[in-house]
Amino acid sequence: MVGRVKTAVMVSGSGSNLQALIDARAKGEIPHIELSLVVSSKQGSYALERAGQNGIDAVVVERRRYKDDIEGFERELLSHLAPRGIEFIVLAGFLTIFSKPFIDRYKDRIINVHPALIPSFCGKGFYGIRVHQAALEYGVKLSGATVHYVDETVDGGPIIMQKAVSVKEGDTPQTLQRRIMEEAEWVLLPKAAEFAAARIVKERECPV
Repeated sequence: MVGRVKTAVMVSGSGSNLQALIDARAKGEIPHIELSLVVSSKQGSYALERAGQNGIDAVVVERRRYKDDIEGFERELLSHLAPRGIEFIVLAGFLTIFSKPFIDRYKDRIINVHPALIPSFCGKGFYGIRVHQAALEYGVKLSGATVHYVDETVDGGPIIMQKAVSVKEGDTPQTLQRRIMEEAEWVLLPKAAEFAAARIVKERECPV
């Protein structure tokens, strides 16, 4: 029997990347991942419905309630993660920068998907549609997506996988965003998550 890792997927919006993981689970493509929890930073996000429709426990931890109190926010997060034995965190559009103590607690066990080819169009202020606006303004011919381990720097940490996507004549930020999601993010994230989870299982079974 394949060992599985209890995984929390953290979201802020509709949860399209969460759906990519759910679909991959249905196809047997992420055997080392147990989708144990969905955490939304907003009430009413469609990601919560996706979780409910697929039998995944879900909670809301509202980022706006904490403003600059990242420690308070992380304490509430941990109150949901720890009792469930969560070992692995997938950030799928979760717009929060964690503290170093939180990252150290889950060292090499948090991954993030970013809608550009890091180190291009990443870092503070580059999120959501802003990334694609910047890419088009710069005139690049290729963009794409990156999945990377999370460290204390914004969009930092070792890169796991990347996939390039062509920028087409007449693209708008919205059309480019959609193509990158369909051709890169939804493809890469399950593969990268499975890679990271399999590594956790190996470390668990063969500790150094």
